[in-house]
Amino acid sequence: PSFAQCRGPREIGFSLTFGDIVGSPERTDIENAKCLVLIGSHLGENMHNTQVQEFSRAVEKDASIIVVDPRFSVAAGKAKYYLPIKPGTDLALLLAWMSVIVNEKLYDIDYVNKYGFGFENFAAEISQYTPEWAYIQTGIDPEIIRETAREMARYKPATLIHPGRHVTWYGDDAQRSRAIALLNALIGSWGRKGGFYVPYSFDIPKYPYPAYPELKKEPVDNPERKYPFAEGEQISTGIREATITGKPYPIKGWLIYGTNLLQALPNQQETIKAIQNLDLMVVVDVVPSEIAGWADVVLPESVYLERYDDLNTSPFREGFVGIRQPVIAEPNDQKPNWWMAKKLGEKLGLGAYFPWKDIEEYLDTRLKLAGHSLQELKEKGIIKGPQQPIYFEDGVEPEFFTPSGKIEFYSTQLAEAGFDPVPKYTKHPEPPSGYFRLLYGRAPVHTFSKTQSNPLLRDMMSENEIWINADIAEQYGLKQGDKIKLKNTDGVVSDEIKVKPTERIRPDCVYMVHGFGQKSRQLRSTYKKGASDAELITQYKTDPLMGGTAMNVNFVTFEMEV
Repeated sequence: PSFAQCRGPREIGFSLTFGDIVGSPERTDIENAKCLVLIGSHLGENMHNTQVQEFSRAVEKDASIIVVDPRFSVAAGKAKYYLPIKPGTDLALLLAWMSVIVNEKLYDIDYVNKYGFGFENFAAEISQYTPEWAYIQTGIDPEIIRETAREMARYKPATLIHPGRHVTWYGDDAQRSRAIALLNALIGSWGRKGGFYVPYSFDIPKYPYPAYPELKKEPVDNPERKYPFAEGEQISTGIREATITGKPYPIKGWLIYGTNLLQALPNQQETIKAIQNLDLMVVVDVVPSEIAGWADVVLPESVYLERYDDLNTSPFREGFVGIRQPVIAEPNDQKPNWWMAKKLGEKLGLGAYFPWKDIEEYLDTRLKLAGHSLQELKEKGIIKGPQQPIYFEDGVEPEFFTPSGKIEFYSTQLAEAGFDPVPKYTKHPEPPSGYFRLLYGRAPVHTFSKTQSNPLLRDMMSENEIWINADIAEQYGLKQGDKIKLKNTDGVVSDEIKVKPTERIRPDCVYMVHGFGQKSRQLRSTYKKGASDAELITQYKTDPLMGGTAMNVNFVTFEMEV
């Protein structure tokens, strides 16, 4: 789900523009940004700890913070400009910002002239998107749009328009992410200090396995390249669709590792229908999650403090190799993932692809190929590579892996595939009368739907609340702590959830934290605690570029008799 239900549209939008992805961890140079723009990105609530630390340091340095969000988030409390945008209109604001920056010649002219492709066509296309036009769509005052556009330009190239992470919102998400990439390109932030640095990895050779057999079947998740720009990872909902339809060929077994698909994928009934078409479903997890309740076989895994994981060599601002190693032994009936994979491989006659005795031998072999050892890494915890430049201005040679070899303001790839070469705004459906757009997000206490049963974390947050605009709550006679149920336009009704009346959210939407309202009876401490956003997300819109499933397209009303 990390691709089609999370950051996939972002990676495709940036790849189409710069020829490279944002990656994970993100290559954002937040700490050195002089202006930071957050569009529905809730630093302090939903991002990696390193980004929160960098954000706090940027605030300490008096960086100018611009927050665009229907909800006054934690990050909005640190903002110089807070823009309470109408949900679904972010692309309109982005186009207007770019129009101002181009028409007033506030962009990084030298950078664009040197590295840009198709700028004239791009500039002509976006000229129509004036702040006055965007005001009608977004509800943001035209002068605020101009003022914030000029603020970004004032600090270029150390202005970072944050790419976000969970960006599957409305169905045109790859194009919205491409608009964010283009705005960064105008500012000249890609490859520059305070923008996006150029990451690099510690080079650790792979284990010398025998060559894998060639895959001759077409990808089951994206047959005939239905979504032409889906690259790098599988489309989870494409696998689900193939399991339901049997096309392009039947799928009769799933092995699900460490993810609760009933909480992660939109439309739970489609997931259940796919499960019922299977002959075998195996779930590997550390808790008896909802998806484990549907499994034919559950393989209980060691938790992260009880096992080794593979070497961590993620691209970052400095090359490193790190390791997660066990500090306590696992219970007798739980095993680490590597043990499961090796035993299954051997049972299936694939032992040649698991030639190592155990994970320590595997790790040590890889490290010794790079001139290090597992013993050294265990002692040091982390091994760093030599320092290298990470900005264009410090000597990094700019490379753009696009067809033109440049930053593509006008995308010939998109044009040839029948898509808009420059992003265009499409108006999205609005809530019916008496309904509100359902927004959801994260809490810093919990990891998706995985940790609600942890006693320490549960003490800090045992259930979620529904944020309702204070005026709307008053109209309905709702007070803090009242319990209601939510009903969506398909008639699905949630479990009861506590009301949080607040002035920190627009009146046309409501908000809840993801991961609650779980239905696994084996998790007695979390059973029906709060309401499940996943249960209410019955509608979704698929991104035609890469197959991502937009989930901010559901509307709910209130059921009062609880």
